[in-house]
Amino acid sequence: MNNKLYVGNLSYDTNEAKLRELFGKAGAIRSVAIPMDRMTNQPRGFAFVEMETSDDALKAIKMCNGQEIDGRTIKVDEAKPPASRTGGGDRGPRRNNQDRW
Repeated sequence: MNNKLYVGNLSYDTNEAKLRELFGKAGAIRSVAIPMDRMTNQPRGFAFVEMETSDDALKAIKMCNGQEIDGRTIKVDEAKPPASRTGGGDRGPRRNNQDRW
């Protein structure tokens, strides 16, 4: 099992200290990350908590999933690896309509 956990349905008021307090009851925490929205600079409503061991991670899932924090019932699960990003992007400027496919 992965030591990194996904924590969903977070309130915008939930901060790192509150997550450390809750997850610390399950075991040692390696890191906490709360992604921020680039445009609004507010939390995006989810976080990642990395536990020291896979046993601690499993215990944290059992203890914390479904708990209420800041008025929201959180969802805790094993974090999935990020999707690979391939291709895409801009093909550059177009000179005229004949350059279209």
